[in-house]
Amino acid sequence: MTFGIFHQTTTLLITLFYYLCALFIASINMKKKAIFIINLISGTSDKAAIPELIEQLLDKEKFEYEIAITQYAGHASEIASKAKDANVDLVVAVGGDGTVNEVARAIVHSNTALGIIPCGSGNGLARHLQLPINVKKSIEILNTFEVRDLDYGIINGYPFFCTCGMGFDAFISLKFAEAGKRGPLTYIENVLREGLKYEPETYTVMADDETSLHKAFLISCANASQYGNNAYIAPQASMSDGLMDVIIMEPFGLIDAPQISIEMFNKTLDKNNSKIKTFRCKKLRVHRHSPGAIHYDGDPVMTGADIDVELKPKGIKIVVNSQADRNLRKPNALQNAATELFNEINIIREEISKSRLKLQQWSKAVQHKFDL
Repeated sequence: MTFGIFHQTTTLLITLFYYLCALFIASINMKKKAIFIINLISGTSDKAAIPELIEQLLDKEKFEYEIAITQYAGHASEIASKAKDANVDLVVAVGGDGTVNEVARAIVHSNTALGIIPCGSGNGLARHLQLPINVKKSIEILNTFEVRDLDYGIINGYPFFCTCGMGFDAFISLKFAEAGKRGPLTYIENVLREGLKYEPETYTVMADDETSLHKAFLISCANASQYGNNAYIAPQASMSDGLMDVIIMEPFGLIDAPQISIEMFNKTLDKNNSKIKTFRCKKLRVHRHSPGAIHYDGDPVMTGADIDVELKPKGIKIVVNSQADRNLRKPNALQNAATELFNEINIIREEISKSRLKLQQWSKAVQHKFDL
């Protein structure tokens, strides 16, 4: 009898031991694999302390992780591609928009999600997604692992996740890359120096079986709402609607420049009835007279006269901020009022210009009669 009880107890303990072992192994296997890809060169902030912050703040019960430091251009894509092939759950880009693009383009159409710790000079995609521009808070967002399937685009074979374009913004991206220095001040310096002497181009634009001709300062295709630094080129752009916002900015004079700048930071550029034309589409073809620069997420590249842009719906998984408020991307009442005032001023200016032209024509006619 005693032996039987002892045998049953021993069997029960062994079973419990194996059960606990199985639970332990399962808990290890249930942890998500993550890799943090850090570009120490990109952006303007010091990233030396980030590995320690990851160790302190990342949820170890949810993730097992490793850190990879990029050594050369394109290395982030190589690391991310290998991580995707190894079925890593999360690849985190630690850097600016260029690093984010390198990582993201390697994991499209896969089950590997993109995380972002924004440390760049613009952080356009992170700002659109309302991810905090703060390392500690960004890691807290990663701990939630709230993943959404979002859109991305391709311009002449180059993937983009925020914006792409041609014309002045591509030209400035080229000058910005050549400058060697990063940061908003360098960007503004290039805009001010090159803006007044830049010559607009003529583009043939084909979308949705319609063709139109435009003389434009720039043409931008936006998957997300802004370039970076809260400069909203397409305030109403969404990364989940299956469409890109196309912005055609017509040539403008020195007197119009302050208005356009204010509207860009006020999230009201799309309400400019004078110089801005906008529409949405999934595919776009643009022809220009000669080869030149384009940009994808701010990275410039020289390409041919024909430019093809296409949106890829739900093509990438991204860890998002579940507390993000889309209403924050909309202008407030004061910003809307400012745009209405600008538009009214533009109407008055146009009427004055028309009146001046009529007066000149009338004066010429009178002078002609006197000459007779």
